[in-house]
Amino acid sequence: MTLKKPVIKPIYTPKATAPGGHYAQAVNVGELIFVSGQLGFQPGTSDPIVGTIEEQTQCCLANLKQILLAANSDLDHVIKTTVYISDVAHWPLVNRVYADIFGEHKPARAIVPCNKLHHGFDVEIDAIAIPVTGGEERQ
Repeated sequence: MTLKKPVIKPIYTPKATAPGGHYAQAVNVGELIFVSGQLGFQPGTSDPIVGTIEEQTQCCLANLKQILLAANSDLDHVIKTTVYISDVAHWPLVNRVYADIFGEHKPARAIVPCNKLHHGFDVEIDAIAIPVTGGEERQ
């Protein structure tokens, strides 16, 4: 028996930070969208916002949103996120911004404390989402 190789479609948008290495902003495989970890770059630029943890979190999620829109999805269709933070002391501030942006939608989530991230950032967020179906509106 031979297995059918899944189609892996890379997703790119100029409205989010361009990849800084050998990876796609996201990939679509069947009915799942896997978004690469997003750092606190100003959306659509490679200008780092190494400001407050709240500013970094807002930029991470703004980039994530733009990539999802390019993949025919949105934040309301995120099913799982992973949040990497450089210090658990940042968690209440990150969680507040995260909750404000996601609103009533509560995807499954993992929080991973780690050292400082690339470029000196304190937070990075990746996600798994599903596409918006025909009759739904994107957020």
